[in-house]
Amino acid sequence: YDVRTVIDTMCDEGSVLEIRRAFGPGMVTCLARIEGKPLGIVANNPTHLAGAIDSDGSDKAARFLQLCDAFDLPVLFLCDTPGMMVGPEVEKTALVRHCSRLFVTGANLGVPFGTIVLRKAYGLGYYIMGSRPLSPAILLAWPTAEYGGMGLEGAASIIYRKELDAIGDAERRAAAHRERTDELKRYNTALEVAGRFGYDDVVDPADTGLAKVGGGAVTLTVDEATGNITSSPAIGGIPTEGNFDIAASKVVLAEGQPLIGWPVLGVAHLMV
Repeated sequence: YDVRTVIDTMCDEGSVLEIRRAFGPGMVTCLARIEGKPLGIVANNPTHLAGAIDSDGSDKAARFLQLCDAFDLPVLFLCDTPGMMVGPEVEKTALVRHCSRLFVTGANLGVPFGTIVLRKAYGLGYYIMGSRPLSPAILLAWPTAEYGGMGLEGAASIIYRKELDAIGDAERRAAAHRERTDELKRYNTALEVAGRFGYDDVVDPADTGLAKVGGGAVTLTVDEATGNITSSPAIGGIPTEGNFDIAASKVVLAEGQPLIGWPVLGVAHLMV
């Protein structure tokens, strides 16, 4: 599918400006607005290398994140990647050097950012696309999300290698491999991973505009002395700690207001 359709659907009409479309086609980088608030979007492109991240894509995303950081723009990651690209051909492009640049830039991002896992979330590709270890302001998943340290078919081959090697009949071995792979897939669905707190929430794609406040108003409060952000009532994904140099303030979100565009990713701007 074309991830640009997803971006156009989520953002304000006519607000999406794609940056460097012809370079590094495996990554889509855009400036856009959600509910009038500006932000940067980094998305994997499943139509190129199935969304795998190569050297050009790494450079493109790293430079775009630096741009957002420099101009204080919050970032939204749309993740659908099987991981970093592998193989002798991509190694000739110095993949490790280029993807390391993306890792360093992403790990040092100084603006608020959030993530929506659309489908695949595998390996180091997921790590750098705003995964839990990077402490995103909010981490959401579509019901179609798949999670794993690597492709689950390959993972089954490694985890159950001894068991599979002990089966002499090729057809029975293949059937056992499928069964083990299916077990891993059931264990790593969006709902299962969210149940283990791997995601803050699983949202309907139709409601990704985005993760709206429900059940009444919500108040965000910033402590002038510490910069800590608290919410009442609590909302999954909103940080309880921050490092924002801003005056004490409160913002009340009415029921139905989106959390991503307003205020989680834009909280630093909202409070200034």
